Amino acid sequence: MADYTTDKIRNVVFVSHSGAGKTSLIDALLFKAGAIKEKGSIDQGNTVGDYNPDEVERKTTINIKIMNANWNGRHINIIDTPGFADFTGDLLSGLAAADSAVLVIDAASGIQIGTEKAWGLLEERKLPRLIFVNKTDKENADAKKVTADIIKKFGRKCAPISGNFTDAQIETIAESDDKLIEKFLETGKLSDEEIKTGLSKAIVNGAIIPILSGSAYNGEGVKELLDFIVNYLPAPKTVEGVFSALVFKTVIDPYVGQISIFKVVSGSLMPDATVLNNTKGQRERIGQILELQGKNTTPKSMAGAGDIVCAAKLKITQTGDTLCDEKKPASLPGIKFPEAAISFSIKPKTRGDEDKILSSLSKLSFEDPSFKILRDAQTKELVVSGLGDLHLDVMINRLKNRFNVDVEIGTPKVAYKETIASKGDAQYRHKKQTGGAGQFAEVWMRVEPLPRGTGFEFVDEVVGGAIPGPFVVSCEKGIRSIMDNGILAGYPITDVRAVVYDGKTHPVDSKDIAFQIAARNGFKEAFLKSRPILLEPIMDIEIMAPEEYMGSITGTISSKRGRIAGVEANSVKAKMPLAEMYKYASELKSITSGRASYTMRFSYYEEVPAKIAQTIIAQAKTQKEESKEE
Repeated sequence: MADYTTDKIRNVVFVSHSGAGKTSLIDALLFKAGAIKEKGSIDQGNTVGDYNPDEVERKTTINIKIMNANWNGRHINIIDTPGFADFTGDLLSGLAAADSAVLVIDAASGIQIGTEKAWGLLEERKLPRLIFVNKTDKENADAKKVTADIIKKFGRKCAPISGNFTDAQIETIAESDDKLIEKFLETGKLSDEEIKTGLSKAIVNGAIIPILSGSAYNGEGVKELLDFIVNYLPAPKTVEGVFSALVFKTVIDPYVGQISIFKVVSGSLMPDATVLNNTKGQRERIGQILELQGKNTTPKSMAGAGDIVCAAKLKITQTGDTLCDEKKPASLPGIKFPEAAISFSIKPKTRGDEDKILSSLSKLSFEDPSFKILRDAQTKELVVSGLGDLHLDVMINRLKNRFNVDVEIGTPKVAYKETIASKGDAQYRHKKQTGGAGQFAEVWMRVEPLPRGTGFEFVDEVVGGAIPGPFVVSCEKGIRSIMDNGILAGYPITDVRAVVYDGKTHPVDSKDIAFQIAARNGFKEAFLKSRPILLEPIMDIEIMAPEEYMGSITGTISSKRGRIAGVEANSVKAKMPLAEMYKYASELKSITSGRASYTMRFSYYEEVPAKIAQTIIAQAKTQKEESKEE
C-alpha cells in the first residue's frame, strides 16, 4: 500500500518565463525536503530536471519532468515545465496533470512574455496557484517593485503573504466561507486556524493568489514555499469508482523504450495488471509501476487516486489516452495541443537513411504531439511542423543526435492545383504506322470548368458508335493518367469536366493505347485553350496578441495578400494564402516581441493572381528542364 492517501498528495506544476529559475528552485525544494543529497546547478548541468543533453547544453527546460518530495506528512509531485513558447505542448501536458501551480517570476526581470502566457493558461483552467518571486539575491533585484507590478497586472487578488495579514486580506479570507464571514462581521477577528482554513478555500476558488519571495540560490524562502504548498494548495479532487488514469506524457528512452507517464484519477492500480486503453479500445498490460525522480525511477507496490506514476513498454498507448478498468470503462478529457505554426521540408542527406527517418520522426512525434510529420501526397515531400523555429531546431538536432540521421532542410512546396476558367474544344488524331500493325484514333472533346471542390468529371456523349464503348473507356483512362501531373506547371488538375462527343476509328489499327494517347493529347489541347489557371490553398488564421500590436499585425496581413475577417481587442481573424504563411511565425514573433501566437486551418482553394502564377509556372519549367539535364 502507498504511504499516503489522496488527501495527503499535492500535484504542483511549476511555470514561468524561461530563465526565471524554476528548475533551480525545484532542486532547492528537493534538497530542503531531503529528496536529494546535493542541490544541482543549471550552469554545471546537474539539476534533477534538466538531464537531456540538449537541455544541459542550452541551459533551459525543453520537456516536462516529474520529481517528488515528502514534507510534513505530505507527498508533493512536482511537475517542471518549459518556459519557451515553442515548447507549449509540454507545458499543456504538465497542466493536464496538476491540481495547483507555482508561477515563478524573476525578481530582476519581472513580468515577461512567458509569465503572461503562463498566467493566461492558469486562468483558463482556473488552477489554484501561488506566485514565487525568485532571485531576490541578485544585485539588480527589486522584489517590492515586481510585487507591485504583479498586483497591477494580474489584480488585487494577488497578495504578498508574510507573517501578518491586513484587515482587508482577512476579510477576503473570511468571504470564502459563510461561517467565517459571519464571525468576522460580528467580531472583526479570526483565529489562526480559521485563517488557515479560509485561506485554503480562498486559494482554491481564486479569491486570493499569495505572493511569496526568496532565492533558489541561497535557499531563502524555500522552507516557506514547501510549508505553503502542503498547508494551503489543494489535494487532488477525489473521484469515486474503479481505476482510471490520464496519460499526459510519453518519453522514448534509448534503453527502456517507451515510458508512459500518467495521473491516476480514480481507484487504484496494482503492478502486473491488465487495463483497457479506452481511447484505442484495446487492452494494455501494465508491468511495474514506477515513481519518477527526474530520469530515475523507483518501483511502487500500488498507485492510488492522485498519484503520478509511469509504466514502461505499453504497446498502443499515446499521450492523451485514458487507461481504465475493463469492466467499467471511463473516458477522461484528453489534451488539446496547439496547431503547428511553422513547417520545413526535410530529406535525409544519406540515401540509406530514407527508411530510418520516418521511424525516427515518429518516435519524436510520439514524445511531443505538437511536432507533426506529413508526407504530402501531392508534392511527395516529407514535411515537419512545429510551434516555432526553436522547436523545429531542437527536433532536427534530436534526429541527428539520438538517431544518427542527418537531414537537409527546405521550405515546403505549396500544394497548388490547376484548373480552367472557360470552355475549350479540341480534335486530336493519333496515327502511328510501323512495320507491322499501326495505331489509329481520333477523339473530339470539349472541356468545361466545374465549381470549386468538385474534382474531375468524365462524360460520354458519343452517339452512333463513332467510338465503340471500350475505346471510350480508353479515352477516360488516358485523360485520368495526366490528372495528377498537370499541364501548366506539374500540379494536379481539378474542377474540370471532359466531354468526349465524337471521333473516328480504323478497322485494324484502332486499339486501347491509341485512344488513350489521342484523348490525353486532345485534353491537353482543349485545356490550354480554356484559360488555364493555378489555384492555391487559402487558410483561416486567427492571431492572438496584446491590443497594442493589432495595427502592425493587420498591416502584415494586407502585405501578404491576406483579407481581414474580423478584429477584436486581442485577436484578428483573416484569410491568408498558405504560400505567405511558411515564414510568418518568425515575422510575427519579431513585430510583437514574441507576444503573439496563431492558429491556422485550411479553408478553400482560390485562383492565384496572374503575375504570381507566371512566376510559379516559369519556376516549374526551369526545374523540369534541370531535372532532365541531370
